[in-house]
Amino acid sequence: MGEGEVVYLAWNDYVGVTRCRGVPATDVAKRMEYGLGWAVAGQALTPFDDIAPNPWGPMLEVRQTPVKETETRVDVWDDAPAFHFFLCDSKMPDGSNWDCCTRGFMLKALADFERETGFKFIASFEHEFLLSGAGLPEMTPFSLEAVRMVAPFVKELTHALQQADSGVETVEPEYGSRQFEVSCAPGVGAQAGDRAIITREVIREAARRRGYRASFTPKPMPNAVGNGAHVHFSFLDSQGANAAYDPNGTGGASRVAQHFIAGVVKHMPALCALVAPSPVSYYRLGPHHWSCGYASFGIQNREAAVRICPSPERDPKKKGRAFNMELRAPDGTASPYMVIGGLVRAGLEGIRAQLPLPAALDKDPAELTDAERAALGVVPLPSSLSEALDALEADPVAKAWLPPVMYESYTLVKRKEIEMFSGLDPAEICRRYHDAY
Repeated sequence: MGEGEVVYLAWNDYVGVTRCRGVPATDVAKRMEYGLGWAVAGQALTPFDDIAPNPWGPMLEVRQTPVKETETRVDVWDDAPAFHFFLCDSKMPDGSNWDCCTRGFMLKALADFERETGFKFIASFEHEFLLSGAGLPEMTPFSLEAVRMVAPFVKELTHALQQADSGVETVEPEYGSRQFEVSCAPGVGAQAGDRAIITREVIREAARRRGYRASFTPKPMPNAVGNGAHVHFSFLDSQGANAAYDPNGTGGASRVAQHFIAGVVKHMPALCALVAPSPVSYYRLGPHHWSCGYASFGIQNREAAVRICPSPERDPKKKGRAFNMELRAPDGTASPYMVIGGLVRAGLEGIRAQLPLPAALDKDPAELTDAERAALGVVPLPSSLSEALDALEADPVAKAWLPPVMYESYTLVKRKEIEMFSGLDPAEICRRYHDAY
């Protein structure tokens, strides 16, 4: 490490922003046990220069304590210092995770899932983002030309992601002009959330080094192509086999996976408050957007909230390893920790209650009649953040996933975001979130 190198202790908060404090690299070792202090009222920050009402005031503090296995150091640019950081747990004086720590929320859900099922949860995010900056032309969707127009960026991004050990699998053009997607190998347990945050921050850094900005906003403009953060997930048994797969199950889903899906679909309206948690999220979330507008299930149906992704493999062993499910509602304004925690909690409720698998839809649920949707138990998802928060409040099971002080402070932050943008032109709302994310 070079002279003057700074290492950042970073954490991802309620609004999915990675905050940080920096220390000289020479001092990192003595920060590993107790980290750095941070006023808990900082958890009430919005993505902008506003802070929501909160229950804490100026006195309380947590220690942002680095998690050793999340250390990331990327050094691929001759004209810039290394990008070096740790992700942190927010710790109380007794060493326990703070009730309002987003990573702690995920860790507790994962621990409950493994204890009750005997399986490990594994997941991977798809990261869709838009590039902006001087000299970027319009680009044809999904085209080879689109990636070759920014070939130096793509090369440096891939190199950086490999150095970050993000498990990068694809770097590709997407449907929107200047829109790209990165997908990574699944992470086991907490690694899934950590890897998602590391990947996003490395993408942003690679864009900055080329004079661009990468935005993960759900909607850059009301009628523009949106960015999702779809989550692919599965379970591992003690032998490392895919416990979500059963060749004789519906769509290849095992009994436990069927119950898990049912729990997610049942609690999907409330779950939106955690996975689509900004006013701009609801310009993307809705029918005919390939993001889902209804609490529904399908097999290869990209308009379903939860879908099974069968493998094309013919070899039974390979087919089982590749089998996974996908949650399509999340976007980049959500903390990956809150997404995984909420997803696991919803699925675990289905397992506990042994809920039956919902009917698999073979069409866009928006094309069904009201009577057909009612017969299938398909309900619309919230059409605004306010509706999503109301759905969370009205679902006592989902509400209880969050410790009381976390629920109070989280919803206060989200209500503040709603208040800030009430009455503003949708294009201005989209612009603000594009710049923030």
